[in-house]
Amino acid sequence: MKSNESTKTVVTIALLVAALVFYFVLLGQRGIALIQDGGAAAVGLGIGVLILPFLGAWIVYATLRAGLQHQQLARRIGDEGLELDVTNLPKRPSGRIDRDAADALFEQVKAEWEADPDNWRSSYRLARAYDYAGDRGRARETMKRAVELERLERESGAGQ
Repeated sequence: MKSNESTKTVVTIALLVAALVFYFVLLGQRGIALIQDGGAAAVGLGIGVLILPFLGAWIVYATLRAGLQHQQLARRIGDEGLELDVTNLPKRPSGRIDRDAADALFEQVKAEWEADPDNWRSSYRLARAYDYAGDRGRARETMKRAVELERLERESGAGQ
């Protein structure tokens, strides 16, 4: 990603987080106002409304944390020259990789992963292949595995 692109992305994320914080503060104020009303229904609703900002803050934190972890792995994979090269694969008019090409890429990467399933690099590549093939759920789960395997490698000092 180019510097200008990444700056735009960071600014966009910062603005969205700021808007969410503002929204969470408003929700908190409404929850407190409902609780102060004193009626049983209002107190119950107020407690429910107060839970929403905490839940939202946790979701924002978890999402940003995962994004940063994925970026760290992407940077390492790029530095090692192991990112999947999809530049020559046929694309649909939408810009997405042709389904048959994505499936063929997936099968190739899956075979690499099966040969070394405990290597974060092969898990990262498999997650990207899942994503290109359109399986977002498995891509997320496999990327979580890659993040954990990379953390374990870093903590043990292996792969340096």
